[in-house]
Amino acid sequence: MGKFHSGFVSLIGRPNVGKSTLMNCLIGEKIAITSNKPQTTRNKITSILTKDDFQCVFLDTPGIHKPRHKLGEYMMRAAENTFKEVDLVLFLVEPMETIPDADRYVLEKLGKPKTPVILVINKIDTIPEKEKLLGIIDAYRQLYPFQEVVPISAATGKNTDVLLSVIRKFLPEGPQYFPSDMVTDQPERQIASEIIREKALYLLQDEIPHGIAVEIMSMKKRPEQNLVDVQALIYCEKDSHKGIIIGKHGSMLKKIGTYARQDMERLLGSPIFLQIWVKVKKDWRDSDFLLKNFGYDKKSL
Repeated sequence: MGKFHSGFVSLIGRPNVGKSTLMNCLIGEKIAITSNKPQTTRNKITSILTKDDFQCVFLDTPGIHKPRHKLGEYMMRAAENTFKEVDLVLFLVEPMETIPDADRYVLEKLGKPKTPVILVINKIDTIPEKEKLLGIIDAYRQLYPFQEVVPISAATGKNTDVLLSVIRKFLPEGPQYFPSDMVTDQPERQIASEIIREKALYLLQDEIPHGIAVEIMSMKKRPEQNLVDVQALIYCEKDSHKGIIIGKHGSMLKKIGTYARQDMERLLGSPIFLQIWVKVKKDWRDSDFLLKNFGYDKKSL
């Protein structure tokens, strides 16, 4: 038996490049919530990948962007702090003709860390021409001294095995930090609230801006029964949003609940009885107290 390697890997990139999809693809479980809207990931989501000879602990940081409000500032600090505490940084980008300003901003923020940075070009299935891909790789290489470049498709899983072997190469020798069957250190309540938020974002499409938060008020297993009761509150910023979230005769809320319950049951491994209410809390994204209440605690950064 060879030596065991383990380490922490940070996944960074601007919003929507597919960080959460990649995470779910590598781990094979739904851990990070995915949505085609920016700011889906708000907290550092840790997921754990264990293979025969290595264990990789991923920190999925919030997408890096110029902050516009207190929640934005919190997210930026969470992302920047992560660079300092990992063994490897994966910088995820999309294959675009010209490098987006947002990517330049991320590389600027990275500065010259001592940590090795690997450029991961996602969504390569969208560009069949090899020359085009080589041109994109070249453009990024001129901006930053990446250790390696790995083109992948997180959606189809293409080349993700190559990415794993590159990650393995950079992990130091070390212990197995978590049990082999553990895929995340997120508390169950947090996973449950993230799932509800994901379903709301997905079903509401663009009618509701990002001003929703979810609080799990209680999560209890029924005595003598294989059933968990979950009670949740969706907070939104306006009365008009509340109406849209509930929907005609409660139809939208019912749909959110059904979709969320199915994912929760799969992840928590037991039947769920889920109840959701909707409440208006104006400007919660600019209130320190409410941010803390929803699990975004500045002190923890």
